[in-house]
Amino acid sequence: MTDFELLTAADVQLMQDMAQRVTAVRPDLVNTDASYGELAWNWGKGHAAAGANWPRRLWFSGGEPVAWGWAQLPHRLRRSDGSVRDATGAYLAYQVHPDHAGLVDEVIDWFHATTPDVERTVVPSGADTFGLTRWAAHGYEPDPASLGEKGSWTQLNERELTDVEEPLLPDGFRFRTAEEAGPQAAVRAHVDAWAPSTYTAESYEGVRRATGYRADLHLLVEAPDATMASSTVMWFDEANATVEFEPVGTHPDYRRLGLARAMLLHGMRRARSAGATHATVACLGAPGYPAARALYYGVGFREFSRDAPLIRVRASG
Repeated sequence: MTDFELLTAADVQLMQDMAQRVTAVRPDLVNTDASYGELAWNWGKGHAAAGANWPRRLWFSGGEPVAWGWAQLPHRLRRSDGSVRDATGAYLAYQVHPDHAGLVDEVIDWFHATTPDVERTVVPSGADTFGLTRWAAHGYEPDPASLGEKGSWTQLNERELTDVEEPLLPDGFRFRTAEEAGPQAAVRAHVDAWAPSTYTAESYEGVRRATGYRADLHLLVEAPDATMASSTVMWFDEANATVEFEPVGTHPDYRRLGLARAMLLHGMRRARSAGATHATVACLGAPGYPAARALYYGVGFREFSRDAPLIRVRASG
């Protein structure tokens, strides 16, 4: 394993810039890790706790990034219920601009040189036929665990922001923004929806500092008892007039009340007023997780692309 440089906030901004350029020409090649909003969300919520395990490399052409790799080394994270989560393998988030597709081999070589000899995983876009052939040439195969009934592969869903219906909340519930509700309420809403979670006040502070975060596009639904029952962050890519919902979650005690549906509709109308013409949201695509798909399809989203999880087991010798 070689020496490496760790991912910085300035790196993430360059990666987001590249995400905008790839989105403009081949949005189907933007894998789930590499979108404008996902980069900001993952960096913001995780770098304080896990950043010491995040090597990165960027490749440039003409002063602009045209490829990047962000490795996540084996690490341990503590969750809100006191339990710990151990990641024993190495994972790679990456993106290669389609005009420089051949750089994928350099990205793979860098990943192997940077990580220990452990199980390695990566999730390219399923539309990246060239990239998939190169990963296969380096010994990567479809990950059966990720592709099963309860697998972890994701699909990206999209819709235009024309003809967005009026949101309806149950009596006594109301929409709030993180700007209005405050940091403590925003953190609690996420932890309640995703428990057990590694999300903390420090995580939220990182999200707030991430490029593209807007407190007026961080929405919550407040219950009559003042519980923040549902929440989402919208990431507005102004260059492509696209807004991305990431994450979307609801408190277990307030599910099946139509809160997330109303919040998504409210968010799309709010984003449209801000200048967005298009929206995206990702969800688990495996058959065993139909609820999120049904929610997003119910408000007009349809599948646009999907990821192709790959795995390379530890070398034998």
